[in-house]
Amino acid sequence: MQLVPGSERISGDGADPVAGRIRWAPAKSFWIGGMTLTALVGGPLTASWSAVALFVVTTAVTLCAGHSVGMHRRLIHGSFKCPLWLEHILVYLGVLVGMAGPLGMTRIHDLRDWAQRQPDCHGYFGHRAGFWHDAWRQMHCELVLERPPSFRLEPRLAADRVYAWMERTWMWQQLPWALLFFALGGWNWVVWGVCARVTVGVTGHWLVGHYAHREGPQTYVVEGASVQGHDMIIAGLISMGESWHNNHHAFPGSAKLGLYPGQADLGWWLIKAFERVGLAWDIVTPERLPYRPALKQVRAQGRGCPVDRRLAAWNR
Repeated sequence: MQLVPGSERISGDGADPVAGRIRWAPAKSFWIGGMTLTALVGGPLTASWSAVALFVVTTAVTLCAGHSVGMHRRLIHGSFKCPLWLEHILVYLGVLVGMAGPLGMTRIHDLRDWAQRQPDCHGYFGHRAGFWHDAWRQMHCELVLERPPSFRLEPRLAADRVYAWMERTWMWQQLPWALLFFALGGWNWVVWGVCARVTVGVTGHWLVGHYAHREGPQTYVVEGASVQGHDMIIAGLISMGESWHNNHHAFPGSAKLGLYPGQADLGWWLIKAFERVGLAWDIVTPERLPYRPALKQVRAQGRGCPVDRRLAAWNR
């Protein structure tokens, strides 16, 4: 049976993924609320070609190299290896997206994954509330389970002083960039290079999560899981490949999320670029993953694709 990446950090013995209450999280709420309000009010007043260009470039870099490749595929899932100095840079860029520190992101991600794999879970984990209600709950609140699972970081992460520093200071990491942008471009660059970027990064992450766990095409289902992943086709490119979420639920340990023709995956392209210059190795793809009995293919994709051939071999 496949060990789902991240499961070694969670011990669910005696834990309950259903019973719990949602409460307002003031620090989280004021953080994203302040960024969003500043972006909505200040954005139109400070818009310029240079500020918008800064927003586009910094958003693309932090979401692709930072969140998708560094934080998600490398730190959380360990789907490829790279030098530690590069890992630190990539994860730092992920911290700049503005969702949480590296250890906090790992804990949030693993808790949600654990709950979604159970036969039933709290609606918070599956984004089951309506659009605006879910937006409020996910970006301004937190779920407190009555009997949560235990979470333990592997020694490599727990002992990493760089990650401990990022965890303590993740909100403050925006300040040096705000000062630099102010010195180079004034308030225009601060509003668009920090506030608008964080707003779009955090809100976009919630949007993908909201739709990718509720509706959309499915190639696979994981039997026995209370929450299934769906592919959000419209966001494949701008999400850096993260919206191919049905593929990710099927093969969480894979560094490649866009598995079939037409599924753009900028994060995968960056990992392959690192590989070409010797900065990435031991890259995991679905064909290299162990057998997962609960995984079933419900829709045919590319005929002769390595993923389909592997599934056919599994199911014979």
